[in-house]
Amino acid sequence: MAGHWGRFNVVSLVFGFAFLYLPIVLLVIYSFNESQLVTVWAGFSTRWYVALFSNQGLLDAAWVTVRVAFLSATTATVLGTLAALALTRYTRFRGRVLFSGMVFAPLVMPEVITGLSLLLLFVAMNLDRGFMTVTIAHITFSMCFVAVVVQSRLITFDRSLEEAALDLGATPVRAFFQVTLPVIMPAVLAGWMLAFTLSLDDLVIASFTSGPGATTLPMKIYSQVRLGVTPEINAVSTILIAVVSVGVIVASLVTKRAEVQRRRDEQMAARG
Repeated sequence: MAGHWGRFNVVSLVFGFAFLYLPIVLLVIYSFNESQLVTVWAGFSTRWYVALFSNQGLLDAAWVTVRVAFLSATTATVLGTLAALALTRYTRFRGRVLFSGMVFAPLVMPEVITGLSLLLLFVAMNLDRGFMTVTIAHITFSMCFVAVVVQSRLITFDRSLEEAALDLGATPVRAFFQVTLPVIMPAVLAGWMLAFTLSLDDLVIASFTSGPGATTLPMKIYSQVRLGVTPEINAVSTILIAVVSVGVIVASLVTKRAEVQRRRDEQMAARG
């Protein structure tokens, strides 16, 4: 019986992973296809990557996407960390329930509603839609993800470390930057990476809040796919997958190294 269920679990995992990752593998393989038809293999070639770097429209969209993702992820990380600190350290203040609801609302709000509400806000404020409106929109919906990640780390944070720093004469701000922030840095980096990836991937909200000269890469890909998938789309998608994968691996390594260093410091402090 155990063996039967063991085989069942293995088969389920294989089919599950195949369902998730086989389309991605096929996309990467066919990005090196010689043929112009994406479903007909005609031999290995990198011609579509060369053609991609000659496609100014895709390059401009990619540059806009990277700038929006970097700026929005950085701002969302700062705001999300501050929100997590407020929710963790100040458990009783007037309007806390409303504040927490406003912070976490984008987690459960449909993207169409978020995009439409932001569009109406920008129109009411008479703001021209463009790079800044897309960035503000991405900060709005990605900040809550950072807050969730950082808050989960702050809940388990040992406050005695901060109290020791305060007893030694450090100001609250200095104690935060020299004691608290290094300890929660893996969570902060994970939140930044999550916000960056969500911004790279966003299509719906950007479609509502973008304007002339602020076309993101997902929007560009979607507009071209509607006319038919081309090998260049496979190539740019493969590059995007590689960038995100490298970023996730680097963030994981940095987080792991920081966690190991933190444990070593705690062990040394305990021995001392």
